Amino acid sequence: MKYLSEYIDDKMSKTFEKHGAFFAFNDKQLDEEKRDGVKYMSLGGGMICPEINAKQLTDDLDEVIKAGIKQDIEENGEKRIIVRELANHEANYTGDITSTGYGFTRDSIINTFQEGL
Repeated sequence: MKYLSEYIDDKMSKTFEKHGAFFAFNDKQLDEEKRDGVKYMSLGGGMICPEINAKQLTDDLDEVIKAGIKQDIEENGEKRIIVRELANHEANYTGDITSTGYGFTRDSIINTFQEGL
């Protein structure tokens, strides 16, 4: 079973490229990527984007994630995804189910967790 990242990584990379976004974690990396005359802004996590493209970039990234989640649900189903995410976040050790997302109801996640991994 694939993870969400496998559904979205390539599309996200293309979206970053389309909007001129890149990642920089220090001044040297920033200087290597930035272009003269372009005003940049940080979108967090080291992501840098031309200010003029920032809103469209974030909107497009949201759409990529939504489409990836939809595809994951269609291919794997709610219960299998919940089991995968609970196992991935070691919920059976921690008892923490809050990292299991996708918009599934808390009751659905709890019921799947109580059935056991």
